[in-house]
Amino acid sequence: MTTGTTSRAKRGRRATLTLIGAGLAGASLIAASDGSSSAGSTAPPTSTESTASTAALTQDTTLVTAPESERVDLGVPTFSNPTAITNPRFPIAELDQVIQLGEEAGAALRFEVTLLPETRVIEWNGQQVETLVSQFIAYENGRVLEVAVDFFAQADDGAVWYFGEDVANYVDGAIDNTDGTWLAGRDGPPGMIMPAEPQVGDVYRPENIPGFVFEEVTVIAVDQTVEGPTGLVEGAVVVQELLMDGLLEDKTFAPGYGEFFFAVEAEQEVVHMALALPTDAATGALPAELTMLSSGAEGIAVAVAAQDWETVSATLETMATAWETYQAGDVPPLLEAQMSDARDVLATTVDAQDAPATSQAAIDVDHATLDAQLQFRSPADVDQDRLELWAWQLEVDEAAGDATLMAGDQAIIEAIRQRIGQN
Repeated sequence: MTTGTTSRAKRGRRATLTLIGAGLAGASLIAASDGSSSAGSTAPPTSTESTASTAALTQDTTLVTAPESERVDLGVPTFSNPTAITNPRFPIAELDQVIQLGEEAGAALRFEVTLLPETRVIEWNGQQVETLVSQFIAYENGRVLEVAVDFFAQADDGAVWYFGEDVANYVDGAIDNTDGTWLAGRDGPPGMIMPAEPQVGDVYRPENIPGFVFEEVTVIAVDQTVEGPTGLVEGAVVVQELLMDGLLEDKTFAPGYGEFFFAVEAEQEVVHMALALPTDAATGALPAELTMLSSGAEGIAVAVAAQDWETVSATLETMATAWETYQAGDVPPLLEAQMSDARDVLATTVDAQDAPATSQAAIDVDHATLDAQLQFRSPADVDQDRLELWAWQLEVDEAAGDATLMAGDQAIIEAIRQRIGQN
């Protein structure tokens, strides 16, 4: 799926899937147009890379899946106007950018989900389906973990379907693998990712290529009220997702947000919605305090380079005053926590007069500041500033002689260029 995909990246290739309960006959009920997936088939995708990934599966896992009588994704959907996604619990067409924050086993997670200015036509089951394209970037402790693009379309009945993803998984700044990559029509069927009107007990499969990619979702509760970044949100749906390696993932989807929360208890992984645009957009001009925080971070970098710690300390105090003023207003809680943590680290590195660590901490404060600025500026404008910030990060990593981190920086720069339409 578009979000929560650090779990997807890590788990996607761990386990060979054996289905019981519904049986293999119910595993892939919607045939691909090229015959690559049929009922009862667990054949790997036809691409060389996908075949190699599937061949690497070594551990057998038996999953107890739901009976077919509970499935709501067994029909053959039609797509007359597929990019007009109006489903309120998966409003990908209306979300310009989403920030999610969380942690896994003590590591900080940060996700960016951005609607790209393009569509992709995918041939499936004799239909030419135009899909929306969404970009997902996952960071772990501030460094790239995954970059992916995902493809979605809404069927005529209002259900949203997942047509695949292109995935690049990173380790220490370099691409480690492309596990999790799949495409409807080439590798298997699309999967329903959100019913038109989910009801308790509904079962559906966002990914449905057993032995390669597989997720089965059961709706646990509907019409729930959850605490959002800027207030209460009504009409949320709570689900539990069975993953291909047998782990369970708890998720919440909320109107105006889509995937709102997820947690995998077995891996100590929890991610929350921090901000969604335009859902959480604020009125008025960009607050001067947020401008000052960005300029202060940049000023600290200049002063550190000159070993002018007196100026660094004075700038830090000015930034503290600016944040306290802004913090007195209505700040989304997770963005507030992110900024407070980044500022605490910066203060510690300044006290120690640790130049490399201070430069890095200033960058992290600027990242947190740009997230806060999203409430007042367009994602495209913020992304322009992010490009400059990642160029700064590249300079820091180059000065440290860290080629692997430099590679990760360049990957993020290219991904941001893609989403703002730069070549």
